[in-house]
Amino acid sequence: MNEIATPQAGLPAVPEPQLPHSIEAEQQLLGALLTDNDLYDRAASIVRSEHFYDPVHQRIFDLCAARIQKNALASPVTLKPFLEDDEGLRALGGPVYLINLAASAIAAYAVKDYAQMIHDLAVRRTLIGLGRDISTKASDVTVASEPDEQIVEAEAALYALAEQGRTESGFQSFLSAVTQAVNVANAAYQRDGGLAGISTGLIDLDKKLGGLHRSDLLILAGRPSMGKTSLATNIAFQVAKAYRKGTTHEGREGAVNGGIVGFYSLEMSAEQLAARILSEASEVPSEQIRRGDMTEAEFRRFVEAAKSLEACPLYIDDTPALPISQLAARARRLKRTKGLDVLIVDYLQLVRPATAKDSRVNEVSEITQGLKAIAKELDIPVIALSQLSRQVESREDKRPQLSDLRESGSIEQDADVVMFVYREEYYKEREKPGDHQLEKMAEWQAAMEAVNGKAEVIIGKQRHGPIGSVELSFEGRFTRFGNLIQPWQQGGGERG
Repeated sequence: MNEIATPQAGLPAVPEPQLPHSIEAEQQLLGALLTDNDLYDRAASIVRSEHFYDPVHQRIFDLCAARIQKNALASPVTLKPFLEDDEGLRALGGPVYLINLAASAIAAYAVKDYAQMIHDLAVRRTLIGLGRDISTKASDVTVASEPDEQIVEAEAALYALAEQGRTESGFQSFLSAVTQAVNVANAAYQRDGGLAGISTGLIDLDKKLGGLHRSDLLILAGRPSMGKTSLATNIAFQVAKAYRKGTTHEGREGAVNGGIVGFYSLEMSAEQLAARILSEASEVPSEQIRRGDMTEAEFRRFVEAAKSLEACPLYIDDTPALPISQLAARARRLKRTKGLDVLIVDYLQLVRPATAKDSRVNEVSEITQGLKAIAKELDIPVIALSQLSRQVESREDKRPQLSDLRESGSIEQDADVVMFVYREEYYKEREKPGDHQLEKMAEWQAAMEAVNGKAEVIIGKQRHGPIGSVELSFEGRFTRFGNLIQPWQQGGGERG
């Protein structure tokens, strides 16, 4: 055998290692399918055409799948007309190859084992390809190619491979999409016509939203002091508290109630956020917790609440000014190691873009697109808090609207749901007349009584549901939102 010398080192060329595959396993699987079409479901749950190493085998499997799904026979005879002009098949001996496949299939009972073997070898080939890509990019030392970005890209590709067995999903058939839609509707139906998504713990908000839906980006916006962080922590606490693990309707291990929550707190520290949640759970005012000004009974309640929440699956990351790429990488890692059902970001304007842009609008656009991509990739609802512009304050009616969102174009466009937190009580308090204005004081007191302890969540946009307003109760001392008892419900007991 002649050796080819490389000009650089004068050494013999190292032959390219052959990628892992098993032609025999592919032949046995296809032969079994051609002799018994009923075996297709067993194989298709594990293997797809792209998992086959031989391109001819890929085409044969695709044809078998297309015919079997139409309840038509897939055999060497019925496949022959479709493959007569196939150059690859001709190189293997033509249509006779199909007959030989069927004739040599001797282990139909082992179809599942062959399918698993073909799948695993395909994953190994993809891993080798990813390794080569990582190595090539790392070798390419340019200003535009930052190592941190390469790490994030590599992690995203490996995560996708670990989750789905492939690095890119590409197109999917309408049948596949319809099946997923039916599964979601079935999950809602199994809950007695309840929620298709995860419950927020707030009944009226759940009715309006149908729960928190997978792959949705929800924007929760409000002016300072409206309580958007409080509402987000309330939802996080309720979802984590309700978490129950089991077998989902899709037949996999996961959350059957509530969920595991990831909370990016870019403004407050983890300790401050935990204190807020403990204030709600123990019914001890948050300012008393900060000062340590508690009675013995309150401190006991506080400690008991802390003990009961020890096992709560709520994970907080309080790293400030996180770039969107790092935020995505950490979310992937959390889902892989602990699980993740809901992600909350407080707040959107404090997230950094991966690269500096020429305008703030473009930066926010990259961040919202990145958050939506996380929701879709991890198949979870993402709740991102957002600031509102000051123009709200200059209007007589201070109820926020979509145009009040800062850098609103991209936020409004990318979000599936946009909600605003509004507390009229906050503005009414600041309209208090002087003590000598008795008539105005009486009017103000009546108005304050009407809005005391109430909050509104205004749904300004919802892709798959109605817009409108939801009334909630708000207890400022405990920074707690709750289900509002309407006058006609008085005496009937509190709703869950």
